[in-house]
Amino acid sequence: MLESVLEIAREAGEIVKEGFGKNFKVEFKTNESNLVTEIDKKSEEHIKNYINKKFPSHGILAEESGGTNTSAEYVWVIDPLDGTTNFAHHFPIFSVSIGLQKNGETICGVVNHVMLNELNYAELGSGSFRNGEQLKVSDNSKLGRSLLVTGFPYDINDNPSNALGLFTEIVKVSQGIRRLGSAAIDFCYVAGGSFEGFWEVHLHPWDICAGKLIVEEAGGIITDFDGNPASIHSKQILCTNKLIHHQLLEVIKKNKFD
Repeated sequence: MLESVLEIAREAGEIVKEGFGKNFKVEFKTNESNLVTEIDKKSEEHIKNYINKKFPSHGILAEESGGTNTSAEYVWVIDPLDGTTNFAHHFPIFSVSIGLQKNGETICGVVNHVMLNELNYAELGSGSFRNGEQLKVSDNSKLGRSLLVTGFPYDINDNPSNALGLFTEIVKVSQGIRRLGSAAIDFCYVAGGSFEGFWEVHLHPWDICAGKLIVEEAGGIITDFDGNPASIHSKQILCTNKLIHHQLLEVIKKNKFD
């Protein structure tokens, strides 16, 4: 199954790459911060056509078109262009993220960091890789020496879970914070040891599915903000190299609110 996910993630990545920097139609979903382009839709349609042709009994949960047959044994969880705002502004950090679940458990995941030609992938129980090189989380155990990454939700003006306050407190106790604009890429750079941790207050299954497996297979851990094991349906995500998890979790618990 992994070979099939890799194949379609590459193909979708070529569609996204071909559209980058060109003139394309942009629409707004919930507000002016929540964009979708015709390239998102073209990528998603290509992925769905591939699945429907090759695996007609499989279900699909996709960002732009929602769910189809999601009670099936196999369900593909798709973000056809993660980092649409970056893409729309001609900023080259975005990805195609595809996870495959069997009976509710993610068995493989692929994140194609399109413009860097970085193909990140994992299969349950078999480790995580980037272009054939095995990924391993950082061995740094000090929060003060940790480089972290985060993102902000589209409803940031409402400050859900004290997102702005959390950012302020965490930046004080870490070495630094980055904001890339693609949660799937954030997960992969935790898996590869570039970041010690990643947190976000409001994600969706297609943001999480592939990246979560890639992190876990690289030795990392992902919980919610209360320290409970996270699923792809968790909204609040804390993802770390395990070694700084408790330290970062304590900061979050002291400063979040619902």
